[in-house]
Amino acid sequence: MTAKRSDEAEPPRDTRAPDVSAPPKVAAGPSAVLSTARFIGASTRGLRTLRHLNQVDGVDCPSCAWPDPKHRSSFEFCENGAKAIASETMAKTIDGRFFAAHSIPELLAESDRWHDAQGRIVEPLLRDEGSDRYRAIPWNEAFTLIGDTLRGLETADEAIFYTSGRASNEAAFTYGLLARALGTNNLPDCSNMCHESSGRALGEAIGIGKGTVQLEDFAKADVILCAGQNPGTNHPRMLSTLAEAAEAGAHIVAINPLEEAGLVAFAHPQKASGLLGQGAPISADHLRVRVNGDLALFRGLAKAVLELGADEAFIDEHTVGLGPYRARVRATEWDEIEAMSGIARKPLQRLAARLRSGKLITCWAMGLTQHRNAVHTLREVVNLHLLVGAVGKPGAGFCPVRGHSNVQGDRTMGICERMPDAFFDRLFAATGIAAARHHGVDTVGAIEAMHDGRARFFMGLGGNFLQASPDTDLVARAFERCDLTVQVSTKLNRGHLITGKRALILPCLGRSERDLGPDGKARFVTTENSMGLVQSSEGRLAPIGAALRSEVDIVLGIAKAAVGDGGAIRWDALADYAEIRRLIQAVIPGFDDYETRARGGGFALPNGARERVWNTASGKAEFSDHPLSAFVARPGHFVLQTLRSHDQFNTTIYGEDDRYRGVRGGRRVVFMHPKDMERLGLRALQPVDLTSHFEGQIRRVEHFRVVPYALPVGSLAAYFPEANPLVPAGSYAEGSRTPTSKSVEVSVRPTPTAVAGVPA
Repeated sequence: MTAKRSDEAEPPRDTRAPDVSAPPKVAAGPSAVLSTARFIGASTRGLRTLRHLNQVDGVDCPSCAWPDPKHRSSFEFCENGAKAIASETMAKTIDGRFFAAHSIPELLAESDRWHDAQGRIVEPLLRDEGSDRYRAIPWNEAFTLIGDTLRGLETADEAIFYTSGRASNEAAFTYGLLARALGTNNLPDCSNMCHESSGRALGEAIGIGKGTVQLEDFAKADVILCAGQNPGTNHPRMLSTLAEAAEAGAHIVAINPLEEAGLVAFAHPQKASGLLGQGAPISADHLRVRVNGDLALFRGLAKAVLELGADEAFIDEHTVGLGPYRARVRATEWDEIEAMSGIARKPLQRLAARLRSGKLITCWAMGLTQHRNAVHTLREVVNLHLLVGAVGKPGAGFCPVRGHSNVQGDRTMGICERMPDAFFDRLFAATGIAAARHHGVDTVGAIEAMHDGRARFFMGLGGNFLQASPDTDLVARAFERCDLTVQVSTKLNRGHLITGKRALILPCLGRSERDLGPDGKARFVTTENSMGLVQSSEGRLAPIGAALRSEVDIVLGIAKAAVGDGGAIRWDALADYAEIRRLIQAVIPGFDDYETRARGGGFALPNGARERVWNTASGKAEFSDHPLSAFVARPGHFVLQTLRSHDQFNTTIYGEDDRYRGVRGGRRVVFMHPKDMERLGLRALQPVDLTSHFEGQIRRVEHFRVVPYALPVGSLAAYFPEANPLVPAGSYAEGSRTPTSKSVEVSVRPTPTAVAGVPA
């Protein structure tokens, strides 16, 4: 096969101009019902699955990780969940005949939406070195190829084992066993690209890198801050919780550069008023913070609280470090806070007055975590809560909102490049695996290792590493330098088409499908949601293909081929998932009586901070002291943030519309304030090229349509994965190494062909 150009890793250009209208002021309602019906259609498989979605002993939604309420409705799913199920349960299939008819260059020319629409992959596929097509192979040959490749590496650290948040606890734990039995901790995962900053900040400050609230806390809160998130698109079931909290009297504040429909009003599609399009108000205020102005905004709230009087009793009993922090805040001038945040002093003082009851919940997502100063920003969020005693009591605490169904569970299971010694001690006692204890690579490190030739094997357990990662062209070149790349997948994506010298696609069961063990009995798996609750999930549908295997069985097949039995591990025995859960119970704290409790409706994992037990070095919650900072582009440049459209889930594209932002029929768009357009002499929907600037490096994407939008002057927004080539892999958060996808310095110029008169 001829060498591929790195730009083939990017979605093909769509030069059509989209239709643009004013964004709506209400989310869900009849439009969500119609969208759900359109995606599910007459699919019997999809309709059957929706009946069991998020029900006790049903199927855990493969979309977001928002928790299930104690009292569930018969339709406990949202539009996003329905789209995910429609995609997973479609009747179309892909096998060797599909690839015989479609070469890789031909497939690269198709859109990401087209890839997803081709159907479920139903047999193992191999791309031989030099070939431009995949061909079907038997499972045993696939396992042998992987085993031979892994045993042929000079060191185990030449292998990378990536996982996404769709993997179950059982699959993730078994995957970690495989990597550590081989001798590596190279276990990057999607947490590295999303909430790694949250885990680092919360772990340092309160002793646990997870949120501290439960669903029932929202109805007891006086104030709820939703910062850097868009629940209407990314986790729509959260809107029900927020609407109920608002009705109970909570003052909800949206802190975001863009106004998002889901935080304005919510028309509940299961209520008559919602079906009529009548939205219940959500946020009482919208603070249009500058991109990366959140640290200054929370510093302003803290300054105002200190001026009014903090909760000295809580601070004295439960915290350390107030003195240096108080001095830092008092020395911070209001002018500096206003300039960095873009928010005036008085609104912050008014809001601060509401916080003194201590019944404060702060929710956040990628808008806070994907900046260079993300860890400091989140430590500032913690500082504010500590000032008012807003943690470890009803109606108060932290809520980092996870965007993938089991990304939090993967980390709990030990999918991490640096685990503490206590984990390895328990692992050895339970399994006999004397794992290497040196740190492995995270996502950025994995890209660098493959690109530099230090890693020759890549395996992805779900996900689309190519397009989820920053710097798409660099990742493409890194993949091409591997000897073998392996993807465990349900659907075709662009990551299957930019590969190592050889490549395998291993098809797995969807979460909606029955998972039968060697004895013919149904097996269930478990997941952990955003609030630390573990629940079971059991598919009900017949698998769409007879050759499909579960993620666990695929990992076990590789382990037998690459490692063989050893110590207390007999890989075949782990085909009984109860045996995996027995090992998890022995290795991971909090999983006592795992089998029984998982089947009994689920259980909450221990959370010391929720009980005001601080597992920190000092034994108390810790204030942090750091100067203000904000990402500022050079004169004439802009700060770009990447974001999702409404018709996508992570890198999976379901459609080309974003109805909550008024865009239909196109994804290659850049949102810009009208004043910035005027300054550059740009008109609406004019094609432009975007160039990112980082340490002398230049990255460019072309032919994006300008969409006028109400966001801060000097700020831009564009969809990923289309804009991911602009994100430098070398730009990441201090302390967490999360790529800075929300603060990219870019310049804008009209697309030259459009200027020359070529039809746009």
